[in-house]
Amino acid sequence: MGKYLTINGKKLEFRDERNLLEIIRKEHIDLPTFCYHSELSIHGSCRLCMVEIAGRGVMSACSTPPELDMEIKTNTEQLIEIRKITIELLLANHDRECTMCAKSESCKLQSLARRLGIEEVRFKNIFHKESKDISTYALVRDNGKCVLCGDCVRFCDEIQSIGALGFAGRGWRAKICLSFERNLESSECVYCGQCSRVCPTGAILPKTEFRGVWKALSDKKKKVIVAIAPAVRAAIGEVFGVTEENGTEIAGKIVTALRSMGFAKVFDISFTADMTIIEEANEFLERLGKGDDMPMFTSCCPAWVRFVEQYYPDFIKNISTCRSPQGMYGSIARRIMPEVLGIPKEELVIVSVMPCTAKKYEARRSELAKDGVIDIDYVITTQELALMIEEAGLRFGNLEASAFDMPLGFKTGGGIIFGNSGGVTEAVLRNVMNTNGDESEEFNFVRGENGVREAKLKVGTRELKLAVVHGLKNARKVLRDIRADKKRYDFVEVMACPGGCIGGAGQPVYSDLAVRKKRSKVLYENDKIMELHKPQDNPYVQKIYKDYLENPGSKKAHEYLHTTFKYRKRFKATLEIFKSHLEKSININVCVGNNCLRKGSKEILKHIIGDNKFKDNVNVQALICLEKCSNGPAVKINGKTFEHCTPGSVENAIKEELKK
Repeated sequence: MGKYLTINGKKLEFRDERNLLEIIRKEHIDLPTFCYHSELSIHGSCRLCMVEIAGRGVMSACSTPPELDMEIKTNTEQLIEIRKITIELLLANHDRECTMCAKSESCKLQSLARRLGIEEVRFKNIFHKESKDISTYALVRDNGKCVLCGDCVRFCDEIQSIGALGFAGRGWRAKICLSFERNLESSECVYCGQCSRVCPTGAILPKTEFRGVWKALSDKKKKVIVAIAPAVRAAIGEVFGVTEENGTEIAGKIVTALRSMGFAKVFDISFTADMTIIEEANEFLERLGKGDDMPMFTSCCPAWVRFVEQYYPDFIKNISTCRSPQGMYGSIARRIMPEVLGIPKEELVIVSVMPCTAKKYEARRSELAKDGVIDIDYVITTQELALMIEEAGLRFGNLEASAFDMPLGFKTGGGIIFGNSGGVTEAVLRNVMNTNGDESEEFNFVRGENGVREAKLKVGTRELKLAVVHGLKNARKVLRDIRADKKRYDFVEVMACPGGCIGGAGQPVYSDLAVRKKRSKVLYENDKIMELHKPQDNPYVQKIYKDYLENPGSKKAHEYLHTTFKYRKRFKATLEIFKSHLEKSININVCVGNNCLRKGSKEILKHIIGDNKFKDNVNVQALICLEKCSNGPAVKINGKTFEHCTPGSVENAIKEELKK
């Protein structure tokens, strides 16, 4: 026998819905919310989804479970007035320069104000403008646009397990910030940008670089080349209302649009995804043979790599040394394109189009630069590409499709499926297994939507154990299980964003999880129609090896296609202990990270400042950290780092500096 309740006079059956909001939305009633996401815990802070329940009064739909014979109304005069007051209160403490906000067309606050017919704000304006946090290449924070829904806080904590953001203050002084009021650059943020995806306003946004690209395109002395990631073709059509089952036509339209803007060459990151697989499979087989540093982790996702560098440095050696496809594209393009275009290398500008905000950070990693010159000049997101197409006045849906330029435009299906969680693993298996026939359906067992997927595969006499992971909270659990020897794997693929690159924060914003499924399907369908499916069969990749890199895993290949990783402190923070008023004084930094504290850095600090030992000749700061965890306590004196310090050794080193 079914269970029933009544909504707006209509009797409805309910089954396993968590709350009234889910039932109401199934009835195609768009009850407004800021803080409700099906991926996150129920928060109930915005109070916009209020409904009237007979005998109970006004209650929030998102936090009220359905019960038998409930009588619910969703749109009474009282409820409309409550929603209007809620929006007006938010607007009274909001930066209302909406026409200049990058989120203007998709802002929920603006949309609800229009929908509720708000023409004036009846409450006193208490907004105080704060400076934006533009400290990173990946994201921009603007607290003046925040509505305190907490979506960013919960996603960072519940899905990514980072917890970089949190609430501070009370009442009208309440705000979302990072610990110790730090900026993003000095925090533990890994730049995945998922906070910007769930933010309903413009409080957190991907940082844009497309203005610099327009400037480069206008410079007659420059030749600008560009490459697009596989996931871009699966999502950009959403902006222009263009849909396609396999994304081939849309990819061709992107090429036409980019050429129309003035790009000299248009390439496909799927080409270097093929190269990544060849190098990664070669490295995997070498490690498998030696049994060293196993399991091997993928290195394609920069947010995941930064996560390991910050939280699990003991696993850094397990990360594949291969550059990501973007990293390989920049390196190869910087090496061969001046010759192909017949220009000096100084005139070449390299652009990539990515679904990801962390790729902006990755392009600036010092490990990916040569002689201080970065390989990728600009990284723009799918959102930015859409803005450029609109600014250029191009009617995307009406554009004819064009082919990518060679040699970096030819790809196999293995490179295309990189954009999906499980795609890297499948492409590696196509290489390692070296099967015949159509491999596009060969390894379905690594596909799916679960945050952690495990598989076993027989290779010769050996059984390989694989794991595919998306979402950093899931990655943390896997790492802990490996560390505790609860799980053993040979190969682990990790992507920070749910669903993989198709769900990246640089993609068009979505809230319906069905959107991710559609994007994923586009890439798998694209793979099916490709002539080649195994990356090692790409003839242009083989030619690049022959002409420039010799063989997979060669010294040349390592120079251009591999990189290194290192421990990175989770956040940068300093505390001034003592400051001299003298013009010339000794600068002393004492590390108070966990390892150094345990080994005695607190005693060193006491010794330096105790009894005014060095009078007014020193500036003393405590900081986290000097990245000498295994050799602590660590102290830096006038720029020189000392390890295994004791109070006495530090005193002697300071005295030596005083003599100078």
